[in-house]
Amino acid sequence: QVQLVESGGGLVQAGASLRLSCAASGRTFSTYVMAWFRQDPGKEREFVGGCGRSGTNTYYAVSVKGRFSISRDNAKNTVYLQMNSLNPEDTAVYYCAAGAGGAIYSDRNRYTYWGLGTQVTVSS
Repeated sequence: QVQLVESGGGLVQAGASLRLSCAASGRTFSTYVMAWFRQDPGKEREFVGGCGRSGTNTYYAVSVKGRFSISRDNAKNTVYLQMNSLNPEDTAVYYCAAGAGGAIYSDRNRYTYWGLGTQVTVSS
């Protein structure tokens, strides 16, 4: 069992940066692939990016590639989402997720554990 708690969301202006954190409970954090998803009301939850178990491998959605980066600190049981050059289209609730598979999947059904999310709002 893994519990995930996101933090770091907020209201920012377009062009600003934010760093989200996701703290995980348990001693098996390093065995999970971690990912970030986001969801706007009325829309499907969409994949933002993911990070392999060691943190070496990352994979991003086209919409955020070059602006967002994911990293993890296995000693702190934490995964991060650094978001730069934010624009209003990035407004959503951001969720972190943990999956037991070996690869980074964009399919939300591949992830077993989810946090409750943190709101990110970008004003124009």
